[in-house]
Amino acid sequence: MVTLSAAFATSMSTPEHVEIAEELGYDRAWLYDSPALYPDVWVTLARAAERTERIGLGPAVLVPSLRHPMTNAAAIATLDALAPDRVAVALGAGFTGRYVLGQKPMRWADVAAYVRTLQALLRGEEAEWEGAPIRMLHPDGYGTPRPVDVPILIGADGPKGLAVADELADGVFSAGQPVVGDGPSWRALLAFGTVLGPDESPTDERVLDAAGHGLAVVYHAMYERGGAEVVDQLPGGAEWRADVESAAPERRHLSTHQDHLISMTDRDRAALDAGGASLLTSMTFSGTADQVRERLPELEAAGVTELAYQPAGSDIPGELARMREALS
Repeated sequence: MVTLSAAFATSMSTPEHVEIAEELGYDRAWLYDSPALYPDVWVTLARAAERTERIGLGPAVLVPSLRHPMTNAAAIATLDALAPDRVAVALGAGFTGRYVLGQKPMRWADVAAYVRTLQALLRGEEAEWEGAPIRMLHPDGYGTPRPVDVPILIGADGPKGLAVADELADGVFSAGQPVVGDGPSWRALLAFGTVLGPDESPTDERVLDAAGHGLAVVYHAMYERGGAEVVDQLPGGAEWRADVESAAPERRHLSTHQDHLISMTDRDRAALDAGGASLLTSMTFSGTADQVRERLPELEAAGVTELAYQPAGSDIPGELARMREALS
């Protein structure tokens, strides 16, 4: 069975949206961590914890290079104290969390070393970091006492990341397509999209407002990972890339991921108007209620155990309600 979770491009309104997701019956809420784009993920999760009672909570995904492992260990213990038995944490090598800072994703060996250290700290053990022994010294009343038992997922799509997940994690958090191969049985899949009404088409304004971010990220990802040759094959891709490359090379990362998974930039919208919107139902989790419902057995057959749906646009509560109703 595929459970339904919510994912959010973290905003000041996210605690309210998590509360709504709980009321609608979503199982978990994942919040994005990209400090150059969104407010602090841990502060926002704490605010959400105090507004909710049942829904699972956690960041997806943390990028190890952004914080000392002790910082994340203390944050995890704090959130677990606020929301006992509701916390899970996903970590990865970094996509926009690093690209928007002008950096490539981390080496998976470094991610694995970080996860091992984080897990040791949460168990209450001594670990070594940057040449010095470290241990959580928090007394009673300063977070959940050790051991802090929270599931850890690895945000991965390729073989190196999946190998780290297989060795160290309780689950895998992937985006776009289900992962294949061996590994943990908990497999969360991040999905973007919207439920189309009977008279709506992919080019309608409401549809693009709600799901255009899910297409825009395809252009971002293909440009970063495949370069000009790959992104130029998309409708409007060459024009999209030309706009990005009008900036000096050392500054392009500041515009490529602008409004990442929040909304469409003018550059993104131009690409969708040039034909990219035709990809909406094939490259995002969009369709009529019957169409999105029919995709669940396919995901289950592919090994997905959790669908993490990220709403966007001007009516996030409405998007949450439409998807929950369609998949009930």
